[in-house]
Amino acid sequence: MQYRHLGRSGLRVSTLSLGSWVTYHNQVDAAQAVEMLAAAYDAGVNFFDNAEAYALGKSEEIMGAALRKLGWPRLNYIVSTKFFWGLDRSVPAERAVNRRDTLNRKYLMQAIDGSLARFGLEHIDLVYCHRPDPATPIEETVRAMNDMIVAGKALYWGTSEWPAEAIHAAWHAADRHGWHKPLMEQPQYHLFHRKRVEEEYALLYRDLGLGLTTWSPLASGLLSGKYRAGIPNDSRGAMENMAFLREGLTNPERNAAVGLLAPIAADLGGSLAQLAIAWAARNPNVSTVITGASNVVQVQANLGAMELVAKLTPEVLARIDAATLTLAD
Repeated sequence: MQYRHLGRSGLRVSTLSLGSWVTYHNQVDAAQAVEMLAAAYDAGVNFFDNAEAYALGKSEEIMGAALRKLGWPRLNYIVSTKFFWGLDRSVPAERAVNRRDTLNRKYLMQAIDGSLARFGLEHIDLVYCHRPDPATPIEETVRAMNDMIVAGKALYWGTSEWPAEAIHAAWHAADRHGWHKPLMEQPQYHLFHRKRVEEEYALLYRDLGLGLTTWSPLASGLLSGKYRAGIPNDSRGAMENMAFLREGLTNPERNAAVGLLAPIAADLGGSLAQLAIAWAARNPNVSTVITGASNVVQVQANLGAMELVAKLTPEVLARIDAATLTLAD
């Protein structure tokens, strides 16, 4: 495993990390989580990603239970969570005192306490604003995130799927007031979704020292090749709560492009999935690539992508672009 600084901070994160979206509670219980976290940790992974909204808090509970079982020194691992949608579905959003899709102070200050309780931790290393909230003044959101850090409940904060303009506004609001600045962004980044990371954020790496903890390197499994012949019954595409992914997973043009990547992966001695993960990791602006898995075998296979990163020569990258670039957004 290799390690990179998270943006301009002193914190070093493993180049590949392990996330819990879709899998925890839906496919993975606490006992399985222990096995998967241990396999990743033994391979050098030190960052484990989560979010309040994943399985409506159950994902945080499972990860917290697994971490307690493993008993690692707290200094040796990094945990994240993300806030925006909230958990309460008992009151219609339009009647709720505190909107569910929000980044206002009331929600954020209660959300961090809820996550800490579910994890069973004294602090969370990285906290993210999971989506932008144009209905809340940016100063209100930034101050709330700053206050989480001042209170010792979080160590660093950042954003997820925010436009560059909003990240810039948040950073400068913090700078004006002497508050803790957003350090990292968590965007989707894979061979078919590139422009935000490679173009829209380009100046933020230099000007703000922004670090990236990217998600979905396999485009929800499309880049693994498993959807070239349809939707397997045991895949996330077959899950009813993931039905919104099916159109993209069965896209014929992109699946044909995945077929063109197969011989490239074979030439490098890896799988399609490893090639896709390595491609995301080769970007110097990416601090860590968050991988997902539903079992230990997948965890170990995904981590094998590290062996391919150094093999992505300009000639290999040109072959990859020839197969995918015209289909990327």
